[in-house]
Amino acid sequence: MKRVKIIGTAALLLLFGVAGFCYAQQDQQGEKQGKPEKQSEPAQQQQQDQGRQQHAQQQQDQGKQQHAQQQQQDQGKQQHAQQQQQDQGRQQHAQQQQQDQGRQQHAQQQQQGRTEHAQVQRTQQQQIAQEGEQRGDWHQHRAHNWDSEHRDWRQRGGYNGYRIPDAYYTSYYGRDHSFRVYSLPFMYVGGYPRFQYGGYWFSAVDPYPEYWGDDWYETDDVYVAYLGDGYYLYNRSYPDRQGVAISITF
Repeated sequence: MKRVKIIGTAALLLLFGVAGFCYAQQDQQGEKQGKPEKQSEPAQQQQQDQGRQQHAQQQQDQGKQQHAQQQQQDQGKQQHAQQQQQDQGRQQHAQQQQQDQGRQQHAQQQQQGRTEHAQVQRTQQQQIAQEGEQRGDWHQHRAHNWDSEHRDWRQRGGYNGYRIPDAYYTSYYGRDHSFRVYSLPFMYVGGYPRFQYGGYWFSAVDPYPEYWGDDWYETDDVYVAYLGDGYYLYNRSYPDRQGVAISITF
């Protein structure tokens, strides 16, 4: 009986010992699984070095990017400045061209004004000269006694010159179409005053009456008419003297 108890007690002790040992092993394995194994110091140092290298590389890359961005910004600023300079140069060039054109136009206007003034002076001088010549030419052709010096076309043997067509004559000649001799082209040919009217040149073969004014050719309205035997020049300022007309021919 005692032997059996002793054997049972020993078996229990053995069983508890085995169970405790298994439990202890399980705890050790759990601790190993729950806690990471510590790395060795060289591996940790290597990881730190790799981290530092990666950080340095990132900083270097960021520096390169910032430098590239700064270069782009600088290039943009330079291009903008160059564009502004070009625009300013174009504006200054355009302004200079406008100023030059203004000076040229002003010079041309001045030259044109001088030329026109010179032309006006020449025209005035020519007019004055022509006035003097015409006045002298007409004065030379003034009668001392028109009644004795005048000869009509019958007295001259009849008119044998050019005849103006009737349709044209009615448009420019006759009592209803007066003019002033002074405003017409004038010349002195063959000892006779000659003027142009209505497309034809007329020569005054008769002297004008001595009682006509000194400047009648400038102030008096006259007209050309055909009176059956030839062409005559009439003065409207002396309507009371019928038949007083200057014989004219082409």
